Amino acid sequence: MARATHFKALALLPAFALAGLTMACGAGGNGSGGTSQPAGGPAASQSAEIPAVAKDPALAAMVPQAIAADGKIVVGQDQSYAPNEFVDEQGKVVGFDVDLGNAIAQKLGLTTEYQNAAFSGILAGLGAGQYELAMSSFTINSERLQTVDMVSYYSAGTSLAVPKGNPDKISLDDLCGKNIAVQQGTVQVDDLAARSQQCTSSGKPAINVQQFQQQTDVNLQVQTKRSQAMLADSPVVDYAVKQTGGAVETVGQPYDAAPYGIAIKKDQGSYAQAIQGAVQALIDDGTYAKILAKWGLNTSGALTKAELNPQS
Repeated sequence: MARATHFKALALLPAFALAGLTMACGAGGNGSGGTSQPAGGPAASQSAEIPAVAKDPALAAMVPQAIAADGKIVVGQDQSYAPNEFVDEQGKVVGFDVDLGNAIAQKLGLTTEYQNAAFSGILAGLGAGQYELAMSSFTINSERLQTVDMVSYYSAGTSLAVPKGNPDKISLDDLCGKNIAVQQGTVQVDDLAARSQQCTSSGKPAINVQQFQQQTDVNLQVQTKRSQAMLADSPVVDYAVKQTGGAVETVGQPYDAAPYGIAIKKDQGSYAQAIQGAVQALIDDGTYAKILAKWGLNTSGALTKAELNPQS
């Protein structure tokens, strides 16, 4: 998700839509709930196991004892954002961020525990000590860097998606007066607010921004034509197109690419540097590329350098 600075007749519906409906009650808990994989299961590449990586003793020694003592890193996520983080039909937490997070923990000699939460509350939970890491497709931006440090690990843009055939002839050039679905708390909310202001300033109707807590609900809105379009991160839109068998399609090209960041609470000694070092090691040894390939993420967003972004 390029995710932002503010808060994120059934028998006839296809399996992907039903999966979205099952999540309409909201996120929460320890990862046992979340977005189900559509009927038919994941593609063969997504069922492949990523080989375990070796512990780096030097990096492991940089992890604060308070975190390392129980042998695990507690990670906050909104598990409704396939293919980055979601729950498959077997109830297992999976995705690009999950595989990468597991490999980071292995590099530090630890395991992971993923806790599902509303996206808008994850960074606050991190600050309160509820989580020891936040890895949920957070876009790095100046507002977030005031409260957390962030290690970059992938670059994603925003894509526009519509129902198959684009029946309302939607384009980015003119969303005025249109019903556009978006997840709460994402950068796309701010994007639509700015576009809507341009609409009203030029005498056109405002965009009807339809916000939902979970991305699965956003996808369902478009697939069932209750919204005319949606904006979301490019990997998420690409995945939705594949999983709906083309019932949803993209319009135009992704725009406003920006890096995702793993969020770390400030003032924890060398912990942020340990995370940065682990990500860089995974890039260097090829594990990162294998994880990208497994989840079908575009290599144009791949990074060659993991950067630590403290408050400026």
